[in-house]
Amino acid sequence: MAVNNAVSTVFVGISELTTNDDELGQLSGVALVTEGERVVWVGPAARAPEADQRVDLGGRAVLPGWVDSHTHLVFAGDRTEEFAARMAGQPYRAGGIAVTVEATRAAGDAELAGVLRRHAAEALAQGTTCLETKTGYGLTVADEVRSARLAASTVDEVTFLGAHLVPPGWDADEYVALVCGDMLDAVAPHVRWADVFCETGAFDEDQSRTVLLAAAARGLGLRVHGNQLGPGPGVRLAVEMGAASVDHCTHLTPSDVDALAGSDTVATLLPACDLSTRQPLPDARALLDAGATVALASNCNPGSSYTSSMAFCVATAVLQLGMSVAEAVRAATWGGARALRRETGDGAVGVLRPGSRADLHVLDAPSATHLAYRPGVPLTHAVWQRGRRVVPAAS
Repeated sequence: MAVNNAVSTVFVGISELTTNDDELGQLSGVALVTEGERVVWVGPAARAPEADQRVDLGGRAVLPGWVDSHTHLVFAGDRTEEFAARMAGQPYRAGGIAVTVEATRAAGDAELAGVLRRHAAEALAQGTTCLETKTGYGLTVADEVRSARLAASTVDEVTFLGAHLVPPGWDADEYVALVCGDMLDAVAPHVRWADVFCETGAFDEDQSRTVLLAAAARGLGLRVHGNQLGPGPGVRLAVEMGAASVDHCTHLTPSDVDALAGSDTVATLLPACDLSTRQPLPDARALLDAGATVALASNCNPGSSYTSSMAFCVATAVLQLGMSVAEAVRAATWGGARALRRETGDGAVGVLRPGSRADLHVLDAPSATHLAYRPGVPLTHAVWQRGRRVVPAAS
C-alpha cells in the first residue's frame, strides 16, 4: 500500500474504536490502516488490506489523541504557596499571574524552553497529540515575542495573550494601546490566534473588544477567556466577534447558553481549573442540551490548574459535570480540534478517519468508559503521533 515510500501500518486487535466521524461512529471488530502521517482506511478487521507493518493491540480501545486547546506553558517559577493558601480558604482573584510574570521575565531562554518541552512531553505521554499554548507571562514586547517564538518551536498552535493582565505601573488603556500596536505587530508572525482575559480585574468589555478587533485586523483567529470569576460580557463578546472559542464558561446565564448554542463559538470548559480555584463547576449539561459545541481542556498553568492530564479532565467531566463518557471523550478530542478549527480536511485532528492525522491513543482498557470508571489510573498504553509511535518511544 505504500506510496512515495511512506510506511503503511495495519492496526488490529481493537476492542473499541472511537472515530468521532458522524458516519463511522464508534466501532468494534475493526482494523485501521495508516500510511505515513495519515489514516488511509477504517473497516471490518476481516477485510483489512495488506500493509508494510502489522500491530496487534490485544483487545484495547483506541481514541484519537487528546486535543488540548487551552494551556499556558511558557513560564518560570512556582506558585505552590498560593495553591496552599487557596486550599486553606483564601479566594482566587487571578492576582498571582503577576508572580509568574516576574519569574518568567527573569528566566533565560533555555530555562523557559526546558519548562515548555518538559510539559509538552508530559502531555504527550498521557495521550495529548495536539497542543495549544499561549503567551501572556511576559507582558512586554520583547518577552511576549520570546514566549511566542519558543512556543512556536514546540507546540501545534500558539495564541497571543498579551492582554492577560495589566502589568503593575501601567494605565489599563495605555497598556491596551501597546498590546494592539507594537506588541501585536511584533508577535503576530509567530502566532495564529489572539486571546483576551475579559474579566473583572483584567480587561473590561470595551478594552477586550479593542484587542480582538486589532487582532482580527492582523488576520489572527480569536479566542476569549470569559465568565470565569462571575457573570460578565465574555461569552456575549466572543459570539459577537465570531471567536473560535470562549474558555472557562464557569458562570453562564441562560442568554449566554442560547448565544453559544446559536453560534460557531465553542464553549471550552476547564474543570481542573475550577476545582483548583474552588469555583463552581460549569453547567455542561445546559450547554450540551441546548446544542452548543463543548470542548474540554486542561488549562495547564502554574497558578490555577497545574495539570496536563486530559484524562483527569474527562473523568471530572463525567463524574462531576454530568457528561456521558462519549460526550466527554468527544469534547476532549473533536471539541478541542473544533476550538482550534482543525477538525476537518486533510490532516484533521481529534478524529480517526481516512485523511485525518494518524494520532492514535491506545488505552490499556477495553473501552473508553474506563477513563471515568477507573479515575486517576494511568490508562495510556501507547501513542502514535503523525503515524509514528512516540509512547513508548520506538526503539
